[in-house]
Amino acid sequence: MAGSTTAERGERQQESSGPPLLRRWRNRRFRRFVVLGLGVVLLGSGSVWLLYGSSWLRVRQVSVSGTAVLTPEQVREAADVPVGAPMVSVDTGGIEARLRQKLPRIGMVDVTRSWPHGIRLKVVERTPVLLIAKGGNFTEVDKEGVRFATVSQAPKGAPLLELSLARSGSATASLRRFGTDRLVREAVDIAGDIPAAVRRETQSLKVRSHDDISLVLSGGRTVEWGSSENGAAKARTLGALLKAASGARHFDVSVPTAPASSAS
Repeated sequence: MAGSTTAERGERQQESSGPPLLRRWRNRRFRRFVVLGLGVVLLGSGSVWLLYGSSWLRVRQVSVSGTAVLTPEQVREAADVPVGAPMVSVDTGGIEARLRQKLPRIGMVDVTRSWPHGIRLKVVERTPVLLIAKGGNFTEVDKEGVRFATVSQAPKGAPLLELSLARSGSATASLRRFGTDRLVREAVDIAGDIPAAVRRETQSLKVRSHDDISLVLSGGRTVEWGSSENGAAKARTLGALLKAASGARHFDVSVPTAPASSAS
């Protein structure tokens, strides 16, 4: 068996001589490891600089979609997106929180990054199902009972709440038991159950007690609804009753399994 060549013996002797660090550097595997490590460090540093230090990935545009009553300008102002800041540093959760706090009309909001330069704000506005009149203005209430805005002009498609609470008999007992806020909540639940086609014709909801709530429709027609219980069934029954007795003036769906209608 042939022995090591003079060159190989010399190389091994050179690797085993000298200071420890120098001996390690002479090792090919060690050199590859060091070069690879330096490459990773440089790549990481470059990525950090690209995300935070360069002008390439910074916020330049803020787009808004989904507005109806609000304007895109109002949403941008409330969002207060830091234009010019690095995209990666934008606090999307903070933007959402600011929009909900400053613009209660917004029910849902989605804030996303649109690389390389944009922030997208997609909002869903609350829809009023009931109006509460106060001091010449109208408070809009959504189906969740949230009073989210006060406007000077009543929007179309949302009935007005009328609290006609008697101070004697069962109405007084109902008021003591449930309180005004609970009775308003009952009206909100009913307003949310009214079919869309009927809601457009509903002018007001009259609340006399917890189980004595009625609708006033266009043309002077009235609907005895009762309480908010079985709302979906009452809505279906009312829709069918309006078609079957189109000439009637008064409808009663307080017991949806036994509806009634009359001409007076």
